[in-house]
Amino acid sequence: MTNETLETLKNRRSCRAYLPKQITEEELDAVLEAGTYAPTAKGLQSPRIVVIQDEATRAKLSAMNAAVMGSTGDPMYGAPTYLLVIADAHRPTAQQDGSLVMGNLMNAAASLGLGSCWINRAREMFDTQEGKDLLAAWGIQGDWEGVGFCILGYPAAQPKPAAPRKADYIVRV
Repeated sequence: MTNETLETLKNRRSCRAYLPKQITEEELDAVLEAGTYAPTAKGLQSPRIVVIQDEATRAKLSAMNAAVMGSTGDPMYGAPTYLLVIADAHRPTAQQDGSLVMGNLMNAAASLGLGSCWINRAREMFDTQEGKDLLAAWGIQGDWEGVGFCILGYPAAQPKPAAPRKADYIVRV
């Protein structure tokens, strides 16, 4: 049996090279809508998705992310769109809820032919005063925990196919 959703899930891969062309508003809206339909604990929809497309803010966030690693490179791989997922720091399921949003964002991107990659270190970035100041400047009040960045764009190259699944991935009891 062929299932379009399962095929997307099996073929989605992290993209680490992007064309310097911005994605369309229609594509962005579709990916964002998928993120908002991720399951969350008690249906509280505690995460938020922050869209970053302007060059200056992307450069700042890339530098902040690189600094967490002690690097000066571009950990965002030149992607033209960043989707920052944050979650209510007072929710015990903040990371889980945000992770489900991240998965929906990446899978929706793949279904549209967009490249995506989960970039870590958002928690470290937004635990800093600089990160908290950015959230406040964006009008985001309260206590938020960084979950991750879903970077998006048109792939500059085709990602490698999936590796075979490991034999002991599933244990039936």
